[in-house]
Amino acid sequence: MNAFKRCAVLTLCLLGASVGGVQAHDGHAGHQAPAPRQEKAQVRFADVQLLDQNGMPVRLEKDLVGDKLVVMGFIYTRCTTVCPVVSSIMGKVQQQLGGRVGEEVQLVSISVDPQRDDPQRLLSYSRTFQKGPGWSWLTGTPYAVNETLKGLGSLSPDLGQHPPLILVGDGRSGHWTRYYGFTDPALLIAEINRLGARRVHARHTAIAQEQQP
Repeated sequence: MNAFKRCAVLTLCLLGASVGGVQAHDGHAGHQAPAPRQEKAQVRFADVQLLDQNGMPVRLEKDLVGDKLVVMGFIYTRCTTVCPVVSSIMGKVQQQLGGRVGEEVQLVSISVDPQRDDPQRLLSYSRTFQKGPGWSWLTGTPYAVNETLKGLGSLSPDLGQHPPLILVGDGRSGHWTRYYGFTDPALLIAEINRLGARRVHARHTAIAQEQQP
C-alpha cells in the first residue's frame, strides 16, 4: 500500500470522527485540530502564474475562478492527517455536486509547500481524491504561491501550524466565506447552493427592472 493510499485510509477514519464532533489530532504539529467555524472573508487574487497538476500555467482568478462558484482548499502532499481530510471533504463535495463541478462550480487545491510539491507529485496525490473534471491542483514558485496565499488569507510561516481551511465563494459577486477545521461537506454544499440561489434572485430582479415601463 503506497503512502497516498495509506493517507486515504486514515482520512476515512479522521473524517468520520471530525464530522461526528470528535476532534482529530492535527498531524502538522501534534495538536488538536480546531473546532469547525466560519467567517466572512475578503480575498485578493495575486496576478501571478501558477502551475496545475498537468504542468499547465494558470492564473487563479482569470483561468479558474472567473465567475464560477468556487470551493478552495490548502494542502501539502507530505502531510498525512489534516490535509488528506481536507482533500477528502472536497472529494465528497465533488461527488455530491456531480456534473455541476466543471461547469458552474470549480474546485481548487493549492499546495502550501511549493518547494516540494511539483505538478507531478500533485497529480499523483490528486488521484486518491479526485473523481472527475473541474478540480485543479496548483503549485508554482515559492514567490507566486506565497503571494497567492497572502491574498487568500492562508499564508502561514510554518507548515506545521497551517490550519485546515476551505474557502467557498462566488467569483462573480465576490462573496467569500472561510471554513476552519474539519467542516461537514453538507455545509459547504449548502453555501454553494445559497450563492447559486442569490445569482438566480439577482437575475430575476434585473429582468423585472428591465420590464418596468
